[in-house]
Amino acid sequence: MGRRCCRRRVLAACLGAALLLLCAAPRSLRPAFGNRALGSSWLGGEKRSPLQKLYDLDQDPRSTLAKVHRQRRDLLNSACSRHTRRQRLLQPEDLRHVLVDDAHGLLYCYVPKVACTNWKRVLLALSGQARGDPRAISAQEAHAPGRLPSLADFSPAEINRRLRAYLAFLFVREPFERLASAYRNKLARPYSAAFQRRYGARIVQRLRPRALPDARARGHDVRFAEFLAYLLDPRTRREEPFNEHWERAHALCHPCRLRYDVVGKFETLAEDAAFVLGLAGASDLSFPGPPRPRGAAASRDLAARLFRDISPFYQRRLFDLYKMDFLLFNYSAPSYLRLL
Repeated sequence: MGRRCCRRRVLAACLGAALLLLCAAPRSLRPAFGNRALGSSWLGGEKRSPLQKLYDLDQDPRSTLAKVHRQRRDLLNSACSRHTRRQRLLQPEDLRHVLVDDAHGLLYCYVPKVACTNWKRVLLALSGQARGDPRAISAQEAHAPGRLPSLADFSPAEINRRLRAYLAFLFVREPFERLASAYRNKLARPYSAAFQRRYGARIVQRLRPRALPDARARGHDVRFAEFLAYLLDPRTRREEPFNEHWERAHALCHPCRLRYDVVGKFETLAEDAAFVLGLAGASDLSFPGPPRPRGAAASRDLAARLFRDISPFYQRRLFDLYKMDFLLFNYSAPSYLRLL
């Protein structure tokens, strides 16, 4: 019992609370007990927390969705054990992508290009904003700084309390489909002018020797091959971290260091979102805008079309760059790749 309790204590304050030391052993689900210091009604015992509800479902062999998510947790833990070795200590800033809903006992690590705008809308609606309708919240409002608290904003002791008692979840997507979506949305479309000036102009200046002055200044016509070359260029990460839209999901959410109870997937977004909302006691809240029936096929087709003209050598290098996301979240190498 003591060992299982240790497993649930994910983080411990270390070196004067400047660093966070993680217990790396995989955790099995168990009921979370009350912690009145956080002040939520369910933590005071008035109702069952999302984590306790998941534990109950986990004991019920008839719950198909709970079985799916249990298998995903097991696969993630197994992959972490096989493919990770010594890891650096996490600092509070590493938790910046983990958003906190104290009222419902939720921790959500957002990964851009995996329905994160809609999840932020849902969390704002759960907090009582926009009269509970996520669709009434604009994308600009959903992404406004400070609207949703981040786990990084709390002290190590407060971080530990939430990690012990809250339901933690993230949503992931096939890595190359996510990458293709980021390119199309942030670099290829005309309404992304500010993003193009910041990143597109840098890509053109570095990788297109005879670029026209307009392209060098605006960065509005970056080719997919140039974007991939920028990602693979060692100078890119030396100068600054990857932008969150193309940073690897495991580097944003640290799934081998933090315990995630639900690993949702973009490919099963509607079902997985409804499962999380049910655990949060918000089954009446509709998750906005699930992908259209052909959405998954269109996403695959876009990635296949963009990668078609990329050489096998660069396909392999890019696959190696994103390999951990493929391994940790149980995605196979796409059939359109010509890996050497």
